Amino acid sequence: MNADGSNVTNLTRTPDVDEMYPHASPDGTKICFVTDEQEAKGKVRSVHYMNIDGTGRVKVADHAREPCWSPDGRTIAYLGDEYDRYTTRPYATQGLFFYDIVTARYEHHPNKELLHVYNICWSAERRWFVSSAVGGMGLGNAIVAFEAQGSAIFDLTQYGVKGCRPDLSPDGTRMTWGKTDWDLCVADIDLTLPVPRVANTRVIVECAKGHYVYHTDFSPDGQYIAFSYGPEAGGYNVGGKAPGWNICVSDLTGRWVEITTDGNHNKEPDWVPTRARNSR
Repeated sequence: MNADGSNVTNLTRTPDVDEMYPHASPDGTKICFVTDEQEAKGKVRSVHYMNIDGTGRVKVADHAREPCWSPDGRTIAYLGDEYDRYTTRPYATQGLFFYDIVTARYEHHPNKELLHVYNICWSAERRWFVSSAVGGMGLGNAIVAFEAQGSAIFDLTQYGVKGCRPDLSPDGTRMTWGKTDWDLCVADIDLTLPVPRVANTRVIVECAKGHYVYHTDFSPDGQYIAFSYGPEAGGYNVGGKAPGWNICVSDLTGRWVEITTDGNHNKEPDWVPTRARNSR
């Protein structure tokens, strides 16, 4: 849909498959996403990508989840399922993998001990991932930075970064995340240092009583965030229904509006970059 919520278009039209967790490629031509699909032995979560208009659908991997794009849009990083059996728990992950969409080659992340991380974001300079972590690798509930081609992991709670589901701005200088189920934060992050550093944390969205905010995402210019907003009773996990939930957009001062109003299970927004046309 347009950034103001108009012109809603169904890209998948697959009534027997649930598609979720979309991420647009940096050039705005493709979308990676997960599916939940019933197979002979039960439901399976898989990673796919397709063209921005819904054509050219390609399955990347079964028993996989939480994909994101490399900054050049050539590689999809995704997490493996911790178990073969189906679960909607976002942190039920083990291992991180890379898929090159040009060569169709797979590569395992150098740190094969990655466990219970989710909501991965690949930094602009390709050196770091930022993600949530729950109960794996000696961590509790944390937001962490870990090397894209190494084994180092840094717990960002040392900077007061508490909560889950981080997202990095396209230029890699800011991050946003859910501090709790009721408020969203933005902070400056420096990923050029040997040890990532976070500063200037501020809450920019606080929701009304009886409601949650979730799934925050930076706009391509880094000046806005989109997020999901809805009643506590509506549900918010990936794969769960969310009656009454809508997509909202906020500037970085905390002024926000709902851009969907139908409450039709609207979750997990992602911005699509648009190419400049001619000189405009």
